[in-house]
Amino acid sequence: MGSATAWALARRGREVLLAERFEPGHAMGASHGEFRNFNVAYSEPDYVAMLVEARCLWEELEAASGAELLDLVGLVNHGEGPGNGDGESRASFDAVRAALAGTGVRSEFLRPEEAHERWPGMRFDTRVLFSPDSGRVRADASVAALQQVATSLGAEVRHATRAVDIRVADDHADVDLETDGRVATVRARSLVVTAGAWTEKLLGDRIRLPRLVVTQEQPAHFALRPALGGDAWPSFNHLHDRSSESGDYWYSDVYGMLTPGEGVKVGWHGTGLVTDPDARTFESEPVQLEALRRYAADWLPGVDPDDFAEISCTYTSTDTTDFVLDRVGPVTVGAGFSGHGFKFTPTVGRILADLATAGDRPPSRFALAR
Repeated sequence: MGSATAWALARRGREVLLAERFEPGHAMGASHGEFRNFNVAYSEPDYVAMLVEARCLWEELEAASGAELLDLVGLVNHGEGPGNGDGESRASFDAVRAALAGTGVRSEFLRPEEAHERWPGMRFDTRVLFSPDSGRVRADASVAALQQVATSLGAEVRHATRAVDIRVADDHADVDLETDGRVATVRARSLVVTAGAWTEKLLGDRIRLPRLVVTQEQPAHFALRPALGGDAWPSFNHLHDRSSESGDYWYSDVYGMLTPGEGVKVGWHGTGLVTDPDARTFESEPVQLEALRRYAADWLPGVDPDDFAEISCTYTSTDTTDFVLDRVGPVTVGAGFSGHGFKFTPTVGRILADLATAGDRPPSRFALAR
């Protein structure tokens, strides 16, 4: 999000310094790896508008950087959780389709047998909401492209540079930045903090933040069975009624996507153990991992459930899963992306740039006070 904000500010001719705690391509946070889902299945007007803008901005970034970032292989939402069950909950997927129709984003409902015919590597037992205008976005490549274009517009990027202290005044903020053991102080008329899992550590005694919970998540890549679908995989979200007998081992809804060359990435959503980002073990919790392997065996006939590679990342989540996008004095905060923020990255950068320069406020759901 910091890289997107740097791009947005540099496009406006602002003087920009982007301090990155780690080296490029690091695996310490939430934005690394080959892909993230580009899921458009939202019905809330605020998020739908942000998605439509994000699609346009991703394409602008592709044109400016020469990198291919969006891979619109489609995405399916299915299952019996909120959005596709009986009665009241069923209305949610219908509301998603109605909201998307108003924006021109394509979607359709498929019967389970139709979906399985298209994607034999997956099993379906409910109707499926499919959007061909969804898919996946290249995570590492996107961060690199944002920084490439920002620097071409005059921004300065410093990697392996850690913010060790922030002192906030009425009209500026002083930031102590450590690089190679040396500390230098930078004074900023406007400071944007997008520190992910470190947000509370940097700002907790300076700005009143909503509760932010940092968890260590543990998805895995499962090897493909080429005879059952090969590379014909959409991205997916699988919602489930965990009160049903068949869902007693589920920790949450499931997300996934094909990562060419690595297999199908599958993960529980926001169920990891609470962690300190400076003291992570990077080790999987074995019971959750076994449940994930069981999910793959039950629902993904196109993968080998016994051939997998574990992954470790972090979520920083708010109680509502709504982002924090707000400003106090000279400090703008972007945080709490709750495992569903990456697709919105260029829009978030634009919003944070607006806050940092003009003070324009986004919708109230993103406010610090909640």
